[in-house]
Parts: sequence; C-alpha cells; structure tokens
Amino acid sequence: MNDILNFEVTAAPAKPDKEQAVAGKPGKTKQIIPIAAPPLILMLAILAIWQLITVIFDLPRYILPSPTAIAQAASERGSDLLRSAFNTSLSAFFGFLLSIIIGNLTALLMTASKWVQRSLSPYAIVLQTIPVVAVAPLIVIWFGTGMNSIIIISFIVAVFPIISNSNLGLNATDHNLVNLMRMYNGTGWKMMWKLRIPYAMPYILGGMKISCGLAVIGAIIGEFVAGIGGAKGGLGIAITSAAVQMQTPYLFACAITASLLGMIFFAGISVLSHYVLRNWHESASQTEN
Repeated sequence: MNDILNFEVTAAPAKPDKEQAVAGKPGKTKQIIPIAAPPLILMLAILAIWQLITVIFDLPRYILPSPTAIAQAASERGSDLLRSAFNTSLSAFFGFLLSIIIGNLTALLMTASKWVQRSLSPYAIVLQTIPVVAVAPLIVIWFGTGMNSIIIISFIVAVFPIISNSNLGLNATDHNLVNLMRMYNGTGWKMMWKLRIPYAMPYILGGMKISCGLAVIGAIIGEFVAGIGGAKGGLGIAITSAAVQMQTPYLFACAITASLLGMIFFAGISVLSHYVLRNWHESASQTEN
C-alpha cells in the first residue's frame, strides 16, 4: 500500500487549450500600435511645432496659417471640400481604371510579340516624358472641358508605371518554368494566362501602387486646365479659387485633402495586394521574428 501511495505518476503534459493559445499570441491591437504609433507621434510633434511657430512669430494667415486655422477653414467649408474631393476622386478613379486596362493590355501585347514591344516601347517612353501641361490644351480642344478631359489627363499621367512594371514582370518569368510548360505543350496565351500573369502579379500590383497616386495628381492637373466650377468642380478648381482669393487656410485644407485622397487610393491597392499575394509571395507573407 505504501508503495502504491508513494508511487509517482508521470503524466503527459496537458495540451494547451485554445484560450491559452490565443492568450499567448499578441492581439491585432497590439500589432497595430507599434506600426501606427511612430508616424502618429511624429505628426503630432510637427503640428505642435507648426502651431508654435505661427504663434511665436505672429505670422499672417495668408502667409502660413496655423493647423487650427486650417482645421477651422475645413470645418466651415466642409460640404464644399467633400464635394470637391468626391469629384476629383471620381475622375482619378476612372483615369486609374483606364490606365490599368490599357496599360496591362499593352504590356501583354509587348510580351507576346517582340515586334510589338520594339514598336511600342519608344512611344511609351515619350508618353512618360512629354509635359502634360503642354498637351492638356489639345486634350481640352479634342474632348472639351469637364470630366472627359480630366480622365484622359489622369490616364496619361498614370499609365506608364503600369506598362513598365507589368512588362517587366511578364518578362521576368523563370525560364525553367517556361521550358517546363512548353514540354507539356503549354504555348501562346495559355502560358501567358497560367504562368506569366500569376508570376508577374507582384510587379503588376507594384505598378498599380505607383499609378494610383499619379492618377490623383493627374486629375488635379486636369482640373487646373479643363475643370469647371460650381457643383462639378474638383480639388483643382478649389485650390485655384482659394489661391486667387488668398484664402490660404482653405488652400492648405484642399492640399491636405488631395494628399489624403492619394493615401486612400494607395491603401486600397495595398489591401488588394495583401489579399492576392498573402498565401504565396514573400512580400505579403508574415515572417517570424
């Protein structure tokens, strides 16, 4: 009996339950804080220094408005600001969408045929280097004032990075995989659809990240040249009007709104890139520290 009582039983370690496993992992909030805190702290510091400079040196509002003055102007004309931002975002979206379609189709044709690539490459470079302001008046003459011309100008500004990145990705496919697919009679558009396009997807999405911000810039440039006032006016018209009337706080508010609009576009493409690449590409997969 004593032997039985003194017998030590070595039990198998108990498996941690789900609650313990979840408790051991950091939550999403704890993961977001280290990422969001540094830029947020830096932004607050910049705003505080900016506010102090305007107060200490007593700078006129038409030269350098304080952050509080900019916030006040944005609040007082919030409806106008939102309407202008919506009109600009609409033009930028359609210009960006057009650049995605035409840019990727052009890259596919350039990859499929070396003759097409040699023929189109110089013109793609010219499209990037030509000053948009120089051709904008011609676009207004051809397409008239308003959204049509703004979309075309936004497209011209945004299309080249998509052509360049997509063409680079389609031509960067591993030659061993290409030869392997040829062994299984995979040629032509079947190889393009099954192999080259998936392999080039990180490059395509990278080009879209660059072009989405350029589409917003192109839309605002288009509004400078071809925009119309009133309810259909965008941020470009609002910026021009505020500059002429020396409404500097509202001018800053429009510029900040344009920047936020580009950030929203970029964030949307980043989310799309994450969901497309997260299961197989290193750029979107989580790495262990």
